[in-house]
Amino acid sequence: MQNKKYRVGIVGSTGTVGQKFVSLLEGHPWFEPAILLASEKNAGKRYKDAMEGRWGSSSPIPAYAQDMILEDGANIAALAGRVDFVFCAVNMEKGATAALEEAYARHEIPVVSNNSAHRMTPDVPMIIPEVNPEHLSVIEAQRHRLGTKRGFIAVKSNCSLQSYVPLLHPLQEFGIEKVAVCTYQAISGAGKTFETMPEISDNLIPYIGGEEEKSEKEPLKVWGKVEGGVIVSAQSPRITAQCVRVPVSDGHMAAVSVSFRKKPSKEEILSAWKNFRGEPQTLCLTSAPKQFLRYFEEDDRPQPKLDRMLEFGMAVTAGRLREDPVFDWKFIGLSHNTLRGAAGGGVLLAELLAAKGYFD
Repeated sequence: MQNKKYRVGIVGSTGTVGQKFVSLLEGHPWFEPAILLASEKNAGKRYKDAMEGRWGSSSPIPAYAQDMILEDGANIAALAGRVDFVFCAVNMEKGATAALEEAYARHEIPVVSNNSAHRMTPDVPMIIPEVNPEHLSVIEAQRHRLGTKRGFIAVKSNCSLQSYVPLLHPLQEFGIEKVAVCTYQAISGAGKTFETMPEISDNLIPYIGGEEEKSEKEPLKVWGKVEGGVIVSAQSPRITAQCVRVPVSDGHMAAVSVSFRKKPSKEEILSAWKNFRGEPQTLCLTSAPKQFLRYFEEDDRPQPKLDRMLEFGMAVTAGRLREDPVFDWKFIGLSHNTLRGAAGGGVLLAELLAAKGYFD
């Protein structure tokens, strides 16, 4: 379907999510990693030298990246004409991240961001590709505000949303009124491993800064409407969230209770999940899972260790659907937080943007 190759830069390539981008772009049929960018202190180093003792994957650094020379991600003017867009996954203060991403866009370099800085900016689309691809239409208004022809910012939502929002989305036809969700989030979501987070051993941490607010507000933007050049967040459903850090390497799990205006049957819910297909599936995008939503009949599934890599980590799985004595129904959801929830979701968003011509 797509014949053109796009030259890609990775901003924050030495960080946890940046490393995932480096791995996922190896051999990608559309995207050619042209520049790896990092902080000023690492600029000028070979990627493999900068990553010594820091590479977090069990697979080795891709051969294409090992001898690439890192460049300063703040030197945006030097990138002009050398990349068609960038992935951004920096570890910076929110205001600095927002300014950096906007600077890239104003230099006519589209930004596909994994960061939270612009998620609630009204004319920046926050995309779960299977759920709200129509929000990409707001990019035209954003370009008008920025005064750009090519440059724009598009972001993916918070990683924890992937474990429950895609499962709720096909049920919107039944009129979702209230949602209570508790997410059990892996340590890689904090950029940690068991070696670098010893306090998680034999422990749970019942607080993740800012996460509950994101979990309650971001779905309403995802389900909002484009009106007058901005995205107006939905007014419902009402969502309450609690977020807990758990001793799991990868995979965010959600325990969800939901009530409806018109309570569906169990068979209707399972059918909605089984038959749901989003635009990435219709377009046969490279990173799109063939079966986006998967339900397990077993009482003890899904489990992070067993199920997070389903469809190369890009599927969302569910289980334990049963009636709730306070709400209508409850279920368990699971997604891979650094693949579907972070870099993989970013690559899929970029594929959607490419397929729709936003990089051309």
